[in-house]
Amino acid sequence: MEAFTKLTGLVAPVDRVNVDTDAIIPKQFLKRIERTGFGQFLFFEWRFDEQGNEIPNFSLNQPRYKGASILISRANFGCGSSREHAPWAIMDYGFKCVIAPSFADIFYNNCFKNGILPIKLSEEQVEDLFQHTAAQEGYQLNVDLDNKTITDSEGLHIDFELDEHRRQFLLQGLDDIGLTLQHEDEISTYEQKHASHLFA
Repeated sequence: MEAFTKLTGLVAPVDRVNVDTDAIIPKQFLKRIERTGFGQFLFFEWRFDEQGNEIPNFSLNQPRYKGASILISRANFGCGSSREHAPWAIMDYGFKCVIAPSFADIFYNNCFKNGILPIKLSEEQVEDLFQHTAAQEGYQLNVDLDNKTITDSEGLHIDFELDEHRRQFLLQGLDDIGLTLQHEDEISTYEQKHASHLFA
């Protein structure tokens, strides 16, 4: 997994509360067994009509938000089913950071396992980011995980909180498997000793 330290990126809004995982990646696209290729289906039923044409007024279809790597949304983002395909789709589309007032717990945990930084801010702070994004085409944020700060070119400065264990996961580019492999030598030593007892 790629380490996350600092990110400067274009911001895109999805101005909805209770964005559930079925909206993030609809169930008909869950047949793939790889983690890649889901980005094209992100928010599929909001991005496309029944004929497969883009819906122009949905934010991610607007040219000004193409190439965005930071997503802002409203409360309870990632609710619904526990499918890990949701963060896969978000990452594959190009988003590396999601900012919202609150997240569903399972989705929140799955983000860290897939290299995405989910940041919780107050309703007021998120509203301020929505206002900046709407007012300024090409609006960018600087996200610094080392210092747990969000800044922009206009003097905005926000400190955010994050569990240190999860922060280290992202800074070091570790998922659960990578964390386990840090102790590979100890595991191998234990297994060798255990095997010798079994066959003694």
